[in-house]
Amino acid sequence: MRAGIGISGTGRDLLLAGLALAVLLILPVLLPQPALRDFLIYVIAYGLLAMSLNLLVGFTGLVSFGHAAYFASGAYTFGLLMQSGQVSVPVAMLAAVGGTALLALLIGAICVRLQEIYFAFITLAFQMFIYSVILTWVGLTGGDQGLRGGIPRPPFLGIDLNDALTLYAFCAVVFVACMVIMRQIVQSPFGYTLRMVRDNPGRANFLGVNVLRVKLAIFVIAGAMASVGGVVLALFVSGAYPDFAFWSTSGEAIFMLMLGGTQLFIGPLVGTVILQALNHYVTILTEHHGMVLGTIILVFVLGLRRGLADWVYEWFQSRRTRRAAEPPEALRVEAKHDKLA
Repeated sequence: MRAGIGISGTGRDLLLAGLALAVLLILPVLLPQPALRDFLIYVIAYGLLAMSLNLLVGFTGLVSFGHAAYFASGAYTFGLLMQSGQVSVPVAMLAAVGGTALLALLIGAICVRLQEIYFAFITLAFQMFIYSVILTWVGLTGGDQGLRGGIPRPPFLGIDLNDALTLYAFCAVVFVACMVIMRQIVQSPFGYTLRMVRDNPGRANFLGVNVLRVKLAIFVIAGAMASVGGVVLALFVSGAYPDFAFWSTSGEAIFMLMLGGTQLFIGPLVGTVILQALNHYVTILTEHHGMVLGTIILVFVLGLRRGLADWVYEWFQSRRTRRAAEPPEALRVEAKHDKLA
């Protein structure tokens, strides 16, 4: 027997993350159009929103209609801290993520006690409450005008985010780092506990799993990851706006899951690319972009009955199963000779 050197799951994930980061960094060099760079930053920001939501929907079975609240919390907290002029970009980012995690802890402690549709609607209720606070607290948030005056980007550690390429590279590194963190979470024993809670919470409870505590933990993690997407978008647009916390933003995140799929880790990112491409390019071709988007979603829902990534994966799996079930060539020839005899 020959001994081989294998790569562990974590090592493989890190290798793939390194390749993904290399592709993201090379793309603007090969295709230097600013429009592509801007599009990719939108994909990064909303991709983090969708993938963090899938920690709840796909892996835990908790459908949240109010996930954009944490997206907006990250953007506003980061923007306000940077406007104060007292902290650096990394410190403001960490504070925004930590503050949003605390907000998610307070809201999640109430939400996770409810089941199914009641859980979904109470998350929406909390989101609309936060949206109302943003609109009415004009002195702090700027109301419906958003944070006025822009968001400063002072250099740190020799990194100047006022340069467009540097800002893009920074967003790409943050995105890949968050992807690695989420991937390790879903592949860890805790991640498999989430799947057990999703599939059979009664059995999980019988085995000694504190179901409420597990749900609350992933609720906080998902909120924190969504806040990073808000920080990225706030950095890019140099502001934070009430639309970040509106119900339609959470709806877009749900659409991303529907378009890409919830069963594969990469599925929500596929959906993000599709939806952002529609939002960016279909609007140029026609003013009826809502009708086009609705038609495409209907095709996915009624035709594929799952997200694109899930459909492709299941198609490959079914082909592999059929090939494995086919008899070897020698057996087929022998059977043919037997029939002729």
